[in-house]
Amino acid sequence: MPIYMDIHMMPGVKAKDVAEAHRKDLLQQDTHSCNCMTYWIDEERGNIFCLIEAPNKEAVEDMHSKAHGLIPNKIIEVNTAIVESFLGRIYDPENATTTAEGLKVFHDPSFRILLVTQITDPYLLRYRIGAEEANNLISSYTSAIRKNLVKHGGREAEHEGSGFIIAFTSAAKACACALDIKNDIGTNIKTLGLKMAINSGEPVEKSNNLFGDAIQFASQLCIVAGNQQVAISSSVKTLVSKDLPALGKEFLSLLPQDENLLKLLFSGLEENWQDAEFDIACYCKATAMSSSQLYRKTIALTGLSPNILLRDFRLEKAKDLMEKQSFNIAQVTFDSGFTSASYFTKCFKKKYGLLPLTYLNLLK
Repeated sequence: MPIYMDIHMMPGVKAKDVAEAHRKDLLQQDTHSCNCMTYWIDEERGNIFCLIEAPNKEAVEDMHSKAHGLIPNKIIEVNTAIVESFLGRIYDPENATTTAEGLKVFHDPSFRILLVTQITDPYLLRYRIGAEEANNLISSYTSAIRKNLVKHGGREAEHEGSGFIIAFTSAAKACACALDIKNDIGTNIKTLGLKMAINSGEPVEKSNNLFGDAIQFASQLCIVAGNQQVAISSSVKTLVSKDLPALGKEFLSLLPQDENLLKLLFSGLEENWQDAEFDIACYCKATAMSSSQLYRKTIALTGLSPNILLRDFRLEKAKDLMEKQSFNIAQVTFDSGFTSASYFTKCFKKKYGLLPLTYLNLLK
């Protein structure tokens, strides 16, 4: 059966109350063909997250409704291996305290600080500097990541292609880990094209992917980060300031209003990149800005004009399509929002230094 994670937003909630609600769920689970695996509670933020094996989302809602009437605010389907990689467990913690009433009570927030790393596409890196040198650089980068995440108590949550997502419970440790990674890689940072960003968040928010919102914004912050800086969100800056009052030049942070603008810019791209008719006039409407405002703010945040930002975003999506589904060039052109194969080829060659067909052949 599928595994689901739900969120209950309940300001002022206490661990003992959640333990009692969970006990009631356990009494109802068989009736609804569910298996209540565990939960996380964050008293500070007023959030509860339940992990439940169930035939469908409706069964989860019905079980909660019959047990205690607390209907989830949102439910997403998850993979238990990914849940464990981020949160460290998929069942109740072994050291949970059992009260005299037989309740298993524990305080275990699911809030995490995520360090996201990105480097140049390994296929492009091998093409540019040679396979042997590129493989050696990627190997040293991977070793630096894994050595330092262990040193600073992080968890390797995901590793896909050239990027890592590392989960921490401490903002200060996430920042210290990023600095040590940077120091270990040293002069190879520029050649690798290493970008790092740190954001914080909960497992279930607006996205239907586990920690999807936190990961997506960290990835966007990587775009504005330089090779020599680690971008941190304002939420992480607030958290880390308790332990590291004086953040050095190694860190880049945006004002909250600029973060909102960055999210707005990229939400417009995420929603419309496959639409060939989505141009700068449409981009202005999507962001509720004039063309001059859009140009000025996009340049200030990303260093790119809106035209180039849109083009480069589509090119990255096109490259993803080629890597994941091996489409032919004509199909990739159409599916990534370009109006002609010749224009797509010209843009691809200008950005990456090789023809799309050459890149496709590198993937084989």
